[in-house]
Amino acid sequence: MDERIKSVYFSSVSQRPSILRKAHPFRKKWGQNFLTDINLLNRIVRTVDPQKSDSILEIGPGDGSLTEKIFPNVREMAAIEIDPLLIKHLSIRSDLEGLQIIHGDVLLQDIEKIPISNPVRIIGNIPYNITSPIIIWLIEQLDYWDDAFIMMQKEVAERLSAVVGTKAYGRFTVVTGAYLNMEYCFTIPPDVFIPKPKVDSAIIRFTKKENPLISDEKYMRFNKLVSAAFSQRRKMLRNTLKGWDIHPDLQEQINFNRRPETLTIEEFVTLV
Repeated sequence: MDERIKSVYFSSVSQRPSILRKAHPFRKKWGQNFLTDINLLNRIVRTVDPQKSDSILEIGPGDGSLTEKIFPNVREMAAIEIDPLLIKHLSIRSDLEGLQIIHGDVLLQDIEKIPISNPVRIIGNIPYNITSPIIIWLIEQLDYWDDAFIMMQKEVAERLSAVVGTKAYGRFTVVTGAYLNMEYCFTIPPDVFIPKPKVDSAIIRFTKKENPLISDEKYMRFNKLVSAAFSQRRKMLRNTLKGWDIHPDLQEQINFNRRPETLTIEEFVTLV
């Protein structure tokens, strides 16, 4: 495979020979949609703003279109790729000599064991059907990364970055927001990909809250309570959380006549 394939960041196919011009077998099971716009590639690099002191972990490097722009400008870099054809291509590129290439499923990787210094900065284009598992993966390894730029479906990005009181604000926003800060960077249209997806994409920047709002011991109850509260968005908390063991004083303080989308993340935390 050549230099313009998978991942969140591929430069223009016209810039040089590309595997996209060859018969690359796009794998639906791996959610491969390859970015082919040089301007978007450069915009991503500007947004990430790599520094000489950085240790970068890239998820889904594809044929190395983003990798080649970042790797020479950082202290060290590792890339996790599941496609064996792309692994082969990356491994023979002389300009990427020294890049730590890992063949495997990112969800099975421990950042601590990746052969670069941590905490790392993470960049990646992920299959949209594993967005939730990737976020859980990030939460489980908070000690080992500083920030993460992840491309995902625009609708999901809008839910993650939604503010309280809006239609997009929901369970996903609240549960993720207990651990992470989310910043919506920019939108990417479908027509800059090969193959062309049916939806818009977006890049979200994740950073860690200085102090997580929920302890590990309370996470399961918190997740279930938030899910119950949003199970019927139009109903008041006194209906959706009926049967939960929540002190009457707390119910009065929060006002259980409110709907779930009006509660801040911090207010949900007090209910656990």
